[in-house]
Amino acid sequence: MLFLAVTLTSTAQIRSNNNDVVAVVKKFYPNPATTAINFEFSTGMDKPYTLQLFNFMGRKIYETGTALQRIIIPLNGFFRGVYIYQLRDRYGKIVDSGKFQVVK
Repeated sequence: MLFLAVTLTSTAQIRSNNNDVVAVVKKFYPNPATTAINFEFSTGMDKPYTLQLFNFMGRKIYETGTALQRIIIPLNGFFRGVYIYQLRDRYGKIVDSGKFQVVK
């Protein structure tokens, strides 16, 4: 079985309705992950954002506020599989999302 390690990088800046720059996940790594996953965010992290992780069944399994440009999430208790991340603004609107894989 072949696994591809892909790191997605976003270079575009997203603007909200009031023309503020919205933060996005610039990259996350490693993918696939085994013990921890790193998320790096673009500019705009001076506003409150929430990073949520969901298993592939849609159940939220992790949530954290993002005040830093980089966070590391330990994968203790995560099972092998595909996970979805969503970056939400203070109003709950999804500003970025993607998926990553955990292999153990």
